[in-house]
Formats: sequence, C-alpha cells, structure tokens
Amino acid sequence: MAEGITAIGDIKAEYSRYQQSAYWLTRACRVIPGGSQTLTKSPNQFPKGVAPLYLVRGEGSHVWDVDGNEYIDFVNSLATINLGHGDPDVCEAVLQQLKLGVIFSLPHPIETQLAEALRDIVPCAEMSRFGKNGSDVTSAAIRLARAHTGRDHVIACGYHGWQDWYIGSTSWNKGVPCAVQELTHSVPFNDLAAVDRAFRAYNDNVAAVILEPMSTTFPVNDYLSELKELTHRHGALLIFDEMVTGFRLARGGAQERFGVTPDIATFGKAMANGFPVSAICGSANVMSTMEEVFFSLTYGGETLSLAAALATIRKIRAEPVIETMQEQGVKLERGFHNLVNKHGIAHIVGLSGDPAWTFIAFKDAGGFSQWSIKTLFLQELFARGVLSLGLHLLSYRHSDEELSKLFAAYDEIFPMLRKAVDDKELTAMLRTEPLEPQFKLRT
Repeated sequence: MAEGITAIGDIKAEYSRYQQSAYWLTRACRVIPGGSQTLTKSPNQFPKGVAPLYLVRGEGSHVWDVDGNEYIDFVNSLATINLGHGDPDVCEAVLQQLKLGVIFSLPHPIETQLAEALRDIVPCAEMSRFGKNGSDVTSAAIRLARAHTGRDHVIACGYHGWQDWYIGSTSWNKGVPCAVQELTHSVPFNDLAAVDRAFRAYNDNVAAVILEPMSTTFPVNDYLSELKELTHRHGALLIFDEMVTGFRLARGGAQERFGVTPDIATFGKAMANGFPVSAICGSANVMSTMEEVFFSLTYGGETLSLAAALATIRKIRAEPVIETMQEQGVKLERGFHNLVNKHGIAHIVGLSGDPAWTFIAFKDAGGFSQWSIKTLFLQELFARGVLSLGLHLLSYRHSDEELSKLFAAYDEIFPMLRKAVDDKELTAMLRTEPLEPQFKLRT
C-alpha cells in the first residue's frame, strides 16, 4: 500500500478501490489548504474512502481517476464541459493558435472576433470584455453597475463567486469587512415582493439586481420580465449571471430562452468547453462606462482560451448541441421518474431543474438525514462507474448508451435506498461516515 493511505480514515480495510486517490489527498493536504483549488472538488464534498478524489483523463462523456477507474461523467467539470471532453474541433483551434503564440504585448484580433461572435448570439451582448473566472466578471458587473448608477447597494439571488461583494453576504464571510457585507442583500428566487421590499428598504440606493435567471427551478409567472420592469422603475440595472445557463439552456443563454434581455450578463464555464475564459456583456450604453472603470487582467487576452471559446460558439451555432442536450435531458428525466415510481422512493428522492441540468433532491426520510441518504447513493453510484454529485450536467456526447448505463445503476441503487430507509438499515449499509452539511451554492 502506498505511503499516506491512512488518509482514507476508518473505512473498512477491504474497500480499496481508491488507494491512489487517498495517497494523493495525503500529499495535497500537506501543501494545499483544503486539498483542492475549488470548493466543489474538495474532499469534504465526497464520502471518505468510497469516492474518487483525483481525475487524470477525460474523453467524450467519460473520465478516468488516478486509480484507473472509468466513469460516465455527469459533473462535466462543474458545467464547463458542454461539447464533451477533448472535443476535436476545440482542440484543433487551440493547437493551431498555440503554434502562433499564447499571449502578446498588444491585443490580438481574436479578442474582437470573439466579441463579435458573442454579439451575434447573445441578445444583450452589444459589447464585451473578457476575464478568466466567473468571479472576475460578476465582480466587474457589480463595479460597472455601481459606476453607471452612482449607487452602492446590490440585491442578489443565487451564487455569484468568491469576491467580497457577494461572499460577504453568505455564511462564508470570514475576512470580508462588515462595511462590504452590509451592501449586498439576498432575496429568494421567484419572489418579486422580496425584491420590492429590498428596494424600498434602501431608498433607491440600489445599483443592480443580479441573479441566476434559472437554477433548480424555472422562473414562474413572468418573474424575469416583471423583475426587469421593477428594477428599471427603481433606476437600477438588471444583471443575469449566466455562468451555468449560458450555452446550455439556449444558444444565447437564459435571456434567449425566456425572452428577457438584461442590461448586463456574465458568461463562462461552457463558453469555451473547459478552457479558462469568462465574459461580461451588455448594452453599448452601459458597457461604455467600462472605459472609466478599472478592469484589467494580464491574461484577459490570452489567445488559447479565446480560440477555444470561438471554436465552441461556432460549433454550437453549426450543430444541434443545445437541442441534443435538451433531448437527452428529457429522456433522463423520464427514465429517472419511471425508476422512482417503480421502486417507490418518491419519499426519498425527487428531481428538479432544466433537462440539461437536473438536480436530485434528497429528502430526510425514515429518521435518516438527506446527507446520510446521499452518502449511500454516491457510495454505490461511484462503485458502478458513474460520476455525479447528485446532479446530471449533460454534454453533447451523452448518448443513449450512457443513459442506459445510468438507468441500470439507478435500477440497482434505488431499491437499496428504499431498503436502507424503510428497513432502518442505512447505517449498516454505509462503508464510511455520512457527509456533513456544506455551504449550499444554490437553493
């Protein structure tokens, strides 16, 4: 056994499918706080000893972990992969650009080409600027809105990254000055009255409303259009954070899907099929204020990611990428519900979200917490070669064959969940300790 295997903790000794994951976790924790660069990839998000922790290869809709185990990937790098791992058209565009150079001392024409491509596909994108992460551009959007309106307060709904202006309004606010925390006010999705109360509470000193235009639930009762009207009536700007919805719900994002054009929108993730680039887009009137707002990144014009984004957008326009993900998602929803009904576990799990991005809702049942039930689910799912965090993020490469394998896994796991809950056997069936509640990104 490799050095450091003790990191798997007190699981049963015979369960050794993930020895190399444990070894690398031990090494990582010596030099990386938290063991990972990303919260959702950190070891406390996975049941200890019964889950892969390190991946080393991806191809199409499959990935391989450091122990050599193969999985169908339904996480898709936290929604960054929509064409599939190693898409040949994106890879070819990047390789061709690599031969010419990665970054230069002056702007490269591809910056303009990508901004034009966004203008042609995204309703609000008359002008654009680029960053590397979602937090870069959501923070730029807030700074821009404050500069444009001359106001300070922000109304937020959903998850918007790690920067002070947003994370200070959450339970992860350590290190954020109180003065900053007090400027952002969270409201529930689909609750127009809550937004109206927030506007009134801050005497029209609100610069913007920023939200994910869809997450686990759909907007209802013309919520987005009425939100836009309310926001503009109070002299504020409407910002759509389309990190996940962009290039997934429709070619032009949720704003195209739901027919509501915001003043500003932010994109990233699937925009470049996994390459690190993000964008802030908006009307020319609002975006022209960016000439007076400091937003400058050394790597904002890095050409490999811009080439990947341009190739990704061209493929989305030329091929039925969005339609395929939606069609496969509908099949997945139908198969999931059929199996839930077949095994009588509607009291244990449910499903929400858009077909291309669905969430499994684990419920407290039979005296067991949703976290214990989710732990058993993940333990058994990983063992059957499916990578998931309790969600289904589809890519263009998820075929009927992958869906059939997912359903076969669920057909075995769902009766186990019912037996574990109804017969009070869950504790005995776990090979590890239950997961603990974590910072919740979305509700």
